[in-house]
Amino acid sequence: MATPTVELHVVSDSTGETATRLVHALEAQFPDQEFEEIRHPRVETVDHLRLAVERAKGRPAVVVYTLVEPELREQMRVLCRRARLHYCDLLGHPIDAVARVSGQAAQMTPGARPPLDSGYFKRMAAIEFAVKYDDGMGSGLREADIVLVGVSRTSKTPLSMYLGYLGYKTANVPIVKGIEPPAELYEIDPLKVVGLTIEAGRLAEIREQRARRLGGNNRQYAKLVEIYDELEAAEAVHRRLGCPVIEISELSIEETAARVIRLIEQRRAEAGIAAPTA
Repeated sequence: MATPTVELHVVSDSTGETATRLVHALEAQFPDQEFEEIRHPRVETVDHLRLAVERAKGRPAVVVYTLVEPELREQMRVLCRRARLHYCDLLGHPIDAVARVSGQAAQMTPGARPPLDSGYFKRMAAIEFAVKYDDGMGSGLREADIVLVGVSRTSKTPLSMYLGYLGYKTANVPIVKGIEPPAELYEIDPLKVVGLTIEAGRLAEIREQRARRLGGNNRQYAKLVEIYDELEAAEAVHRRLGCPVIEISELSIEETAARVIRLIEQRRAEAGIAAPTA
């Protein structure tokens, strides 16, 4: 018997992006369940709350809300209980907890953005670094916090960009069969090098899709036998570098980035060296 689609009502006094990110994380925990996301952004009055609750009432629904104003949070709780809806207040308890510990009152400003501090500018510089030194371009390996090494289509570029967003200057080096990697790769700090690999069948599928999108018919690029040869060549480089290798076939960019950072931190901790900070 098919389970009914669960409605996730995201109610916010701003855009709802904070709650939506959590909702996506929740959905990932229920891969066999169908969900429908329904956003209610820019909610500013109790009447707006009532409209959102009425839409969810009587449905297989969960209401997730980020409301800064205490009065609106209280009214939402009351309305959801009256409608017998399951609900989750994402900001209320964290705001109260931080206020108690810090002794300071929250500003209670809907949609408030963090200040443009040094961390922000560091992230922007790291993203620019990733663009500048993508795919082995330039000579940024020594300056990089992290160096990724792998064959084509192992997510090196998007992973470098995402790590840059997290504040890590990341360069990446492609492994191409028959072409020796830059000598500098073997001269830099080995603790910041991480290899990337992928299952051969998955890589063939990705490359075939890319070839079709580009309108080409490059069979050599997607041919499985050639892919095995490329992966073996990359494995040889990884062994020579003595670097840890992450298999990325079933990993998202975020998951891969978390594993890269953890590996770098662990290796540096074992060597008694401070890890780069984001």
